[in-house]
Amino acid sequence: MDVFVRELKYIWYYFDIQFRQIIIYYIIGIVVGSLISVFAKGRIHSAFVKLGEKSTGVFALVPAALLGIASPLCLYGTIPLAYSFSLHGVRADLLAAFMMCSILLNPQLIAYSVALGAKALAVRIISAFICGITAGLLVRVFFKNKSFFNFSHFEEPQNRDTDTNIVKRVLKNILRNLRATGPLFLLGIFLSAIFQRYIASNEFFQLFDSSNNFGVFMAATVGVPLYACGGGTIPLLKSWLEGGMSLGSAAAFMITGPATKITNLGALKIALGLKNFLIYLSYVMVFAFITGVLVNII
Repeated sequence: MDVFVRELKYIWYYFDIQFRQIIIYYIIGIVVGSLISVFAKGRIHSAFVKLGEKSTGVFALVPAALLGIASPLCLYGTIPLAYSFSLHGVRADLLAAFMMCSILLNPQLIAYSVALGAKALAVRIISAFICGITAGLLVRVFFKNKSFFNFSHFEEPQNRDTDTNIVKRVLKNILRNLRATGPLFLLGIFLSAIFQRYIASNEFFQLFDSSNNFGVFMAATVGVPLYACGGGTIPLLKSWLEGGMSLGSAAAFMITGPATKITNLGALKIALGLKNFLIYLSYVMVFAFITGVLVNII
């Protein structure tokens, strides 16, 4: 019994440290995401529709990717939204760039990722942007005369921010975000505490150092089963980076994690079809590996 109590104290010690270090970024992310969702979401999405209606050139992929990063929606909100965009005649390559960036990053996750440090934050933003642009280019080149998306099983999204009282509208959005991400955020800190107490070692982090390309591949692969929520993985990534994980391995994890999140794969398979879904998975893994290797070299 004494051993059990002692171990609980150790775990609480690591949990408390991580919680104190990260909670401010989590709160900022929740508030920023809710404010954008309430006050700017409509404008962002209207701007994307106008972009699709007015622009036919390849350079339209740049603002499409940026608008995807700015959108506060998760994948389950992004796919019906993309369906709505397609009804307005927005091209598939622009949809691909928007959706890829929206899946990988959003304003809330940017705020969370500040806790990882300036370099990791910059790598996350730049790699997400390039990943979206590249996805759009590939769809533009290889699916120019054939369909890439299948939105027949989806309906246009409903706006839940409808309360006439602005303050209540923001508070309700914050509460929804807390309910959706809070438990996973705490779980991430708990797993980080367990990791620091029982797993962290020099031998473990040597697998992910900058001279080991296999470590980049491992980090990309680990991102598939471990990633459940952006906020929930920040504590793990923070402890890994502090323990010696290379920035390239972290970059690979930050790409495959949100792009292959288990809860999202079913919706992606429906929206893409089996063949294009497998293409998507292959693209994500290859892009993550190449990005990780390049970040370590640079």
